[in-house]
Amino acid sequence: MNVTEHLNNAKGTLFSIEVLPPQKGKTIDDLLKVIEPLMEFKPPFIDVTYHREEIIYKKRTDGLMEEVPIRRRPGTVGICAAIKGRFNVDTVPHLVCGGFTPEETEDALFTLHYLGINNVLLLQGDADKVQKSGGPKPSAYKYASDLVHQVARMNKGKFLHEETENELKTNFCIGVAGYPEKHFEAPNLGTDLKWLKHKVDCGAQYIVTQMFFDNKKYFAFVEKCRELGINVPIIPGLKALATKTQLNVLPKMFHIDIPEELADAVEKCKDEKAVKRVGIEWAIQQSKELKAANVPCLHYYTMSRSEATIEIAKAVF
Repeated sequence: MNVTEHLNNAKGTLFSIEVLPPQKGKTIDDLLKVIEPLMEFKPPFIDVTYHREEIIYKKRTDGLMEEVPIRRRPGTVGICAAIKGRFNVDTVPHLVCGGFTPEETEDALFTLHYLGINNVLLLQGDADKVQKSGGPKPSAYKYASDLVHQVARMNKGKFLHEETENELKTNFCIGVAGYPEKHFEAPNLGTDLKWLKHKVDCGAQYIVTQMFFDNKKYFAFVEKCRELGINVPIIPGLKALATKTQLNVLPKMFHIDIPEELADAVEKCKDEKAVKRVGIEWAIQQSKELKAANVPCLHYYTMSRSEATIEIAKAVF
C-alpha cells in the first residue's frame, strides 16, 4: 500500500518514523533492534534516508592528491527491502539529486519497483561536504522537482531513453519535503512555497516537513500552502531534542529556530539526562497538540535511536 492510501484509510493520526542506514562496516542488526520496539505503535510506513557521496582526498604514490567519492551510509534500497521483509511494513526510501545521474536514478527506481516498494521521498539532498558552493555534478539533477518529474514520467511508462510509452508503468507514490521555516536557499517563505507548489504540480502526492519545535509555524505553513492551492497531505516531522549542544547544532544544520521557552529550559539543565527529559516532554506536548488538530500523521526523526520515540508514542498514541 502506498503512503497516501494509508493516510486516506486512517481513522485518526498515524505514527511513522525515519531511520538512518548503518554506517559502512556495521551490520543491519542494530537498526532492526531499534525498529522492533517501535512496531508496537503500528507504523504503516518507515522512511529510510539516503546520504549522498562525499569527496575525500587521498595521496597517490606520485605525491599528488586524488579525489575519491565515498558513501558512509550506503544501502538504502537493500535496507528498505530488509525492513519490509522483517516487519511486513511499507518502506519509503529517500532519493536525492546530488551524486546521482538520471540514469542511475532510473536504475534505482526499477530495482525498487521489482522489490514491490512503491513509495519514494524525493529530496534535493545535502550539498557536497567538500565543495559546498560547487553544487551537484553536471550530470546530476539540481532540484527535487527534477526528480519528481522523472518519477512521474516513469509512472506513465515514459523512460529516459525510450521514444515511445512503455507497457510497464511504475506506481510510485511521491513524497517531497516542506519547510515551515523556509528552505535556507529561498529568499523568503513565499518564494519557497511557490517552489513547493511546483513540486506538487510536477506530481508530488504528499509533503513531510522539516523538523520544527513550534507548532504555530507548522499550522501557519499549512494555512499558507492551502491558500496557494497546495492540497496534498502535509505530515509534520518531529524530533525530541536530546543534548544541550543541539541548541546550536540543529539551527545551524537544519536552519530552524529553537523556541526561547525550550532553549531556556535546556540551558537550566544540570546534565544530559535532564536535557533528554525536557526534550521528550516538549515533543509529547507538541505531538498531543498536533494530534488534537487531526494532522494526518506524526513522523518522528529517530536518528536510529528508539528510546525517546517510544516514550513519546506511549504518551500520545
